[in-house]
Amino acid sequence: SSETFWTTTGMFPQEFIIGFPKCVKISKVAIQCYLGKTSCIAYCTLFFIISFKIYFLDLQHTEGQLQMEEFPLPDFQATYLRFIIKSAFDHFVSVHRVMAEGT
Repeated sequence: SSETFWTTTGMFPQEFIIGFPKCVKISKVAIQCYLGKTSCIAYCTLFFIISFKIYFLDLQHTEGQLQMEEFPLPDFQATYLRFIIKSAFDHFVSVHRVMAEGT
């Protein structure tokens, strides 16, 4: 729902993890958020999370509107996606939608 979102608590870094029922191949990730600055996506292919591989993202500032960023990624397989918000353009960040495209 576009009316719901996840928000940080005001300190950084903040993170959330999305899990898939099985390992999937991902070619692109899109994120819709507000006031995010530097983030990274970490991914893991194991059923039990032991370690994550990290891909860094820089978000463009958009005054007064949601940021909508798409990041083509090299095809990789993941069971979990971990989003880490490292910094923001303000004290809080809201994440409204995350989409992973692939098979």
